[in-house]
Amino acid sequence: MAAAELHHPDADRIDLTEVLAALGHPVRMEIVRTLAGAPTEFSCALVAQGLPRSTVTHHLRTLREAGVIRQSPAGRKLHLVLRRQDLERRFPGLLSLVTGEFAAPEPAVGPAP
Repeated sequence: MAAAELHHPDADRIDLTEVLAALGHPVRMEIVRTLAGAPTEFSCALVAQGLPRSTVTHHLRTLREAGVIRQSPAGRKLHLVLRRQDLERRFPGLLSLVTGEFAAPEPAVGPAP
């Protein structure tokens, strides 16, 4: 499949079950966390370094088809971007929870038992 033909679900068709399934693998979670901390688009070659190319391709396809990332051609490379706005619109707070951006509540201070 050529880069221009990559399937990205429309924002209103992103399914929570598919997003959660895609995020259910540690490598894919690390890719999402990396993209969440990136100021701009990220090159496919820079995520999940040290893994075989076919493995990275599989993980990126899973994330893309679930609607978590967008891959766009840039010459002979593909750039990645987290679909932050689309996901936030569909599932408010989800990305913050999975990327650790969500501030944990302060523990309650009370009398010692």
